[in-house]
Amino acid sequence: MKPFCFAGDRILESQLASLHPLDIGLIRGYAIFDFLRTVHSTPLFLEDYLNRFTQSAASARLPLAYDKAALRSIIEELIDKNHLENGGIRMVLSGGVSENFFSPAEGKLFIFCEPLKLPGPDKYAHGVKLASVDYVRPIAEIKTTNYTLPVLLSTEWQTQGVEDVLYYHEGIVSESSRSNVFMVKDSQISTPEKHILKGITRQKVMALAQKVTVRDIRMEEILQADEVFITSTTKRILPITSIDDAVIGNGKPGPVTGELMKAFEQFEAAAIL
Repeated sequence: MKPFCFAGDRILESQLASLHPLDIGLIRGYAIFDFLRTVHSTPLFLEDYLNRFTQSAASARLPLAYDKAALRSIIEELIDKNHLENGGIRMVLSGGVSENFFSPAEGKLFIFCEPLKLPGPDKYAHGVKLASVDYVRPIAEIKTTNYTLPVLLSTEWQTQGVEDVLYYHEGIVSESSRSNVFMVKDSQISTPEKHILKGITRQKVMALAQKVTVRDIRMEEILQADEVFITSTTKRILPITSIDDAVIGNGKPGPVTGELMKAFEQFEAAAIL
């Protein structure tokens, strides 16, 4: 974490930031957040993230005392004070301290600057593995802080050679714990429709690809796909070459994924000019 953050109503030293122990963000796990990257000190796709964060607050019924212009100003000041050239910015709005310690109340806003490490070149070149889990993330359309299951499962990922999970339920695929998923079959790109967070990177990739079918995808379909990839703020476009014990395609990142990776890098570079 970088030296300065925003907490409550001011910028202060990050080590001085605090949360009331009875805030339902802590005792009930009820809070929202969002996360974006900076590239050469420019917050990438900032307006998209501010839109989603304010919409998440409204959907979660959490009062947010700052509008998008104020949030933008705070973020720009934090980037400057922390000399954050290439890193991450995390916005968190807690659930607040309510009379019954259960219902949403007026929460506390935090904005932190963090170092950020993207996946290594080897993962982009050779792809990674996902492990399937029968699960639907609660209120998936809101970016909440509820990551209890994947945090627990992550304690075993390293020994299993797993990058992340792939959620499915009743045979229908939804998303990864921190990413959206796409599959390619006979050059046709598809992505799940239900029980997902509509990621900012997902949105940009769909615009770049132009022809993407949004629909229910069955688990057996994705296991027989020619290519699979995931998208997120911290991964951009990352090829998936195996799911559980199934090899995807020929076990190597495919040509459609490769072309989209190149196109997204160019799109990202143009966005910061």
